[in-house]
Amino acid sequence: QVQLVESGGGLVQAGGSLRLSCAASGRTDGRIAMGWFRQAPGKERDFVAVISWSGGSASVADSVKGRFTISRHPDNNTVYLHMNDLKREDTAVYYCAATTWRLPTNEKQYDYWGQGTQVTVSS
Repeated sequence: QVQLVESGGGLVQAGGSLRLSCAASGRTDGRIAMGWFRQAPGKERDFVAVISWSGGSASVADSVKGRFTISRHPDNNTVYLHMNDLKREDTAVYYCAATTWRLPTNEKQYDYWGQGTQVTVSS
């Protein structure tokens, strides 16, 4: 089992920045890729970004490319989502997820999920 805990969400004005963190614990000795998804009210959960176990490879959704980046702490157990130039449409609950697949963008390929952290962008 892998436990994931997100932090760093909050209220920010449009154009501002936030950094989300996801700390993994438990059975983290495997080559686990970690990703971020988000779910806005009344909408489906969408892929945001994913990073490989080593941190050497990553993928970011087109909708946030150029504004969001994903990185991984050298201990491999903490992943960050750096969000810049935030827009109102970025308002959502952001979820961290872990998988043994390589850089999947489909939520069905993720085995473990955090509880989510709310990001609200005001105009």
